[in-house]
Amino acid sequence: MLGVTDFKRAVSFYQPVMDALGLEFRFVDEAHPWAAWQSAGSDRPLFLIGKPYNKQVHEPGNGQMVAFLADSRQRVKQVYAAALASGGKCEGPPNLRPVYHPHYYGAYFRDPDGNKLCVVCHAAE
Repeated sequence: MLGVTDFKRAVSFYQPVMDALGLEFRFVDEAHPWAAWQSAGSDRPLFLIGKPYNKQVHEPGNGQMVAFLADSRQRVKQVYAAALASGGKCEGPPNLRPVYHPHYYGAYFRDPDGNKLCVVCHAAE
């Protein structure tokens, strides 16, 4: 789960990002407020966004990052484009990053609340 400050803005950001990633929308509860997406055809893993449970102000963590696995390099590009089009900030465009391994193809971005996210493909092509 990632904390957010403006729930409606966060849903507007994450819905197109999760669609591009191929994750299915599971639920939204504006009264709580929280929303969730999951892998197609599976209950887990479950990715959630919402206001912090302790009712304190959300602050993005330094050094924390959520990484999503993409099935192709094209998917990495699509997710990154959706993130930027929805108000995300670039932290590293789609590219090979051989410092991790020869086929690591990833992109990094922040959501409107400053949470850092990554989408990566490990396939050779």
